[in-house]
Amino acid sequence: MTLNSKAPDFALDGSDGKKHTLKEFSGGYLVLYFYPRDDTPGCTLEAKGFSSKIAQIRKLGAEVVGVSSDDIASHQKFCSKHDLKVLLLSDTSSSTIKEYDSYGSRGIFGLGTLRNTFLIGKDGKIKEIFEKVNPMGHADQIIMAIKKHEVK
Repeated sequence: MTLNSKAPDFALDGSDGKKHTLKEFSGGYLVLYFYPRDDTPGCTLEAKGFSSKIAQIRKLGAEVVGVSSDDIASHQKFCSKHDLKVLLLSDTSSSTIKEYDSYGSRGIFGLGTLRNTFLIGKDGKIKEIFEKVNPMGHADQIIMAIKKHEVK
């Protein structure tokens, strides 16, 4: 994945019970974040951070979507337990996760989904890549990135 490359398409089931594709988010910014596992400390912190800032992010013309290899039932339980306001997509085969170069060694946790975020522009191209994300304050980091691109 490189900056200004076309974002890979996907067709994944969402926590809302619908199938979602990249195309449906065209015309706005898409914050596509990959995370290891539902309801773990870092992943919960990240999802709750995005949920707490979702109104501000949407006001900037962006949508936030999380992707992990957890199944839909796990996503729905995670969303309900923490009152999450973001859409979560299930990639049980990890195919989309791998297309976005977000699968690899997680140290002592073995192979799995890496905590990476991609800011996809209105034109469907990768505008920012955040690797090895620190979930604390990541939503604010994304807001700043969107604002930076809006000014250009």
